[in-house]
Amino acid sequence: MASPPPSRLPRRAVVTGGAGFVGSWLCERLLDLGVEVVCVDNFVTGTPDNIAGMLDRPGFSMRQLDVSEGLDVSGRVDWVLHLACPASPLDYLRMPVETMAVGSQGTRHALDLAQRNHARFLLASTSEVYGDPLVHPQPETYWGNVNPIGPRSVYDESKRFAEALTTAYRQARGVDTAIVRIFNTYGPRMRLADGRAIPAFMSQALAGRPLTVAGDGSQTRSLCFVEDTVEGLLALAASGHPGPVNVGSQDELTMLELAERIRDLARSESPIEHVELPADDPKVRRPDTSRAAEVLGWAPRVPLEEGLSRTLEWFAARAPQEQPEDQPAR
Repeated sequence: MASPPPSRLPRRAVVTGGAGFVGSWLCERLLDLGVEVVCVDNFVTGTPDNIAGMLDRPGFSMRQLDVSEGLDVSGRVDWVLHLACPASPLDYLRMPVETMAVGSQGTRHALDLAQRNHARFLLASTSEVYGDPLVHPQPETYWGNVNPIGPRSVYDESKRFAEALTTAYRQARGVDTAIVRIFNTYGPRMRLADGRAIPAFMSQALAGRPLTVAGDGSQTRSLCFVEDTVEGLLALAASGHPGPVNVGSQDELTMLELAERIRDLARSESPIEHVELPADDPKVRRPDTSRAAEVLGWAPRVPLEEGLSRTLEWFAARAPQEQPEDQPAR
């Protein structure tokens, strides 16, 4: 699977949420491809550590600002890649209004920047737009099953609104837009304390604490290594296709299976501890990636075992400095 050819790459790209987990990988990959990058982040959930290695690289610049309040970037802008948004349940439950604001006003400001510059716009949406799905696996044609007033709604509905707004700008204002629906992505640079399953299980296993599995652990997720996710985003951005396009893996497994696999990789003797299942927790999650294969020629390449091993190694080097409180893994 090759990266987009140079002729289809921008000269300069703006990445909102560029100091976040996926955003920082995207910034780094763009730099490797010779693209100038303007990273925009307010460091609410992103971290300067994620971009520290890029600060001295030619073509990289950093803007610390909240896209919900505005987004004005001077100079040439060819792509606007909008990833800014709290993605961890712990974060968006702690900042519900801010999450809705970045999905609405933040998306509008990013779209306005693209419109002013006649730039290609990519919205990083999410599998959460499908809610607790009644169709499995989930194709892009599925409308979803979302509780609009449930605890996850601030994230789910902010992304659904962002998709609708992106579509409106395309249809009514002629902005060149694309929507990608990202499924469960993991890898180095995830925060140990962000409450998602892989950081939670890995930090618990490394510390010898019980691995807290929500409910009976039968709920499934499909795990895609971050390098593969980033290649999917770039492929869509360079394609001219409007989307939506699912980007994710077919590596579907239960949360109990994931906990056991991580415990084995860490050579830990931690017990499994079952805790209360969070409200509206999706029972299944796996993308239908037929469209990504047909339109983009994209498919993930990093095997689950390799990706988990690389992620565990990264966390192991940082676990002594950051010991999160136990939370149900999501």
